[in-house]
Amino acid sequence: MENVTAVGHRGDPYRARENTVDSLRSALEQGADAVEFDVRVTRDGVPVLLHDETLQRLWEVDRPLKSLSVEEVRGLTDGGVPTLVEALAATEGSRVMIDLPGAADPRAARRIVEVIREYGADDRAYYCAGADTMLAVRAADPSAEIALTWTSLAPPRPAVLEAVRPRWLNYRFTLVDRDLVARVHRDGYLLSVWTPDTRRSMRRLLDLGVDSVTTNRVGVLCGLRKKG
Repeated sequence: MENVTAVGHRGDPYRARENTVDSLRSALEQGADAVEFDVRVTRDGVPVLLHDETLQRLWEVDRPLKSLSVEEVRGLTDGGVPTLVEALAATEGSRVMIDLPGAADPRAARRIVEVIREYGADDRAYYCAGADTMLAVRAADPSAEIALTWTSLAPPRPAVLEAVRPRWLNYRFTLVDRDLVARVHRDGYLLSVWTPDTRRSMRRLLDLGVDSVTTNRVGVLCGLRKKG
């Protein structure tokens, strides 16, 4: 149980706005081993932290990110949306789980991988998303560490696993039971789950022997893990 990786989902969103520098730092202060955040690319090719296609939900600006330059994003959010470089600087020394939401975009994937490499964060960054997006990451970086997000009880096809070459299988926590944990480990993968937020769900997953838990309440998870 003590070896389970605690991952802050979009940082620590119960304490600070998701996918912001404050949220990432808060998760690490709560004891997270890693932080997960979403990365998209602006019109001028700058990777920034944002889950949705638009700024509406978090910033009350109904503008698609892909139509905005990074400077326009800064102006519309008062600097609240960090760039990927700023997020890497804020999490220096810690693991980062980079989610690429939305449909696969090979150009965006390449740019994100380039920024990770240029910053020198290859050894602490790993990527999660569905198979198509992870194939784009794999093409951009043959050595990338990948957590393949899977939303079905049917296991990934061998051809998919061979092409993506994930280290982790990343499941919605409600799908996970003892048989699935055993199968994933038997097949030689680590098991990551997302996003249980109640103590009961977290305890169940810790007891089942998952390898990593991504949660919006990472402080609670770290407390449970410490108690064993």
